[in-house]
Amino acid sequence: MKATIVIPTYDEADALPDLLVRVLELPQRFHVLVVDDASPDGTGELADAVAAREPRVKVLHRPGKMGLGSAYRDGFARAMAEGADVIFEMDADHSHNPKYLPALLEPLRADADVTVGSRYVHGIRVENWPFRRLLLSRFANYYVSLACGMPAAVLMDATSGFRGYRREVLETIGLDRVRSNGYSFQVEMAFRAWRLGFRVCEVPICFEEHYLSSSKMSKAIVWEAIWRTPLLRVTAPRRKRRAAPAAIAEKG
Repeated sequence: MKATIVIPTYDEADALPDLLVRVLELPQRFHVLVVDDASPDGTGELADAVAAREPRVKVLHRPGKMGLGSAYRDGFARAMAEGADVIFEMDADHSHNPKYLPALLEPLRADADVTVGSRYVHGIRVENWPFRRLLLSRFANYYVSLACGMPAAVLMDATSGFRGYRREVLETIGLDRVRSNGYSFQVEMAFRAWRLGFRVCEVPICFEEHYLSSSKMSKAIVWEAIWRTPLLRVTAPRRKRRAAPAAIAEKG
């Protein structure tokens, strides 16, 4: 099972090299595809240097800043074209700790179709977040459940950007049908997978606000999430659902 991690980047020169080292050191031998939007700080060139000496790292260069959803669509398509059976997504800024990747992979080798690194299953797990940001995140997930009708019992952390998909899920969804381009991309992908009957499993993680982390949230991104989420009820196709696996308990 070839597992490829898609990592979008824009001005992540300080964070990316160490992240790649941590990923490549994992015993599961993950492959990595960096999708760089012409970062002016040289992130793309740094990724190229790693790729030149490490065959498990590839780089997709794009001409400019084109949005998170667009980066993932292009990255997923490239990963599948290169034979990936499982495709992961994660942030470059160390807020998603690579140590959780094996736990996200394990259910995909069993009976799950989508695994989501959840900050809220089996308790709240965030570090270095101000209370205001935690409230905003919790409200966003409540709004998703209310607006599109996907129960919290299915997915408590629909906005998480740390997750893995079986190849079949992305092929069935059809990346060309996914319209969201900001952080609502995560919501749309999760909703479409659930609506199509794929089995979604949450894996507890701790979201770690790193000193290299910086929020890329904007009013335009928030507004897109507000108006696109209710439309998913009428735009996303459905089919008979299979039984969803339970959330994975945290291993002590």
